Amino acid sequence: MKEFKRLNRELISKGSIIDYYKDTVLVPNGNIVKWDFIGHKGAAAIVPITLDGKVVMVRQYRNALDRYTWEIPAGGLDTPDEPTLDAAIRELGEETGYTAKTVEFLIGIRTAVAFCNEKIDIYVAMGLTKGEQSLDEDEFIHIKEFTLDELVEMIYDGKIEDNKTISAILAYKNKYKK
Repeated sequence: MKEFKRLNRELISKGSIIDYYKDTVLVPNGNIVKWDFIGHKGAAAIVPITLDGKVVMVRQYRNALDRYTWEIPAGGLDTPDEPTLDAAIRELGEETGYTAKTVEFLIGIRTAVAFCNEKIDIYVAMGLTKGEQSLDEDEFIHIKEFTLDELVEMIYDGKIEDNKTISAILAYKNKYKK
């Protein structure tokens, strides 16, 4: 069987979060096609668990959807080689104000494999201590604690649609709450 072969990758636009490319690819039947590719330096996210077992969620406005969403704390890596553990702990502190006694790896996901290479490593934070948020000037984040059952219901009711949050909540439930 013939393989796919990228012949060219042309940078179309460089953004602050993503880079947009147009790829030229030789496909197995011999045709040459153009495909979009979004380059992303990666991200990290964290499931903060309070001492009484609730999950700390963040509510923030998402421009792509033109509305607010409930999500787990997350953010992009400062550099492509930044350890995702460091980024997850940083985002936990910045977005929620919490610090954690322990942080464990939960799951790694690819967000949109058809056109983007973004990878998000997701962690679980336990033994939380409350502090002060340290938001960026363009961040307006509200936090709220939910039970795991409430979050699962919100997922199946379509109130949580963010794929990293869905993956994280369901993975956490499967791994820690069997």
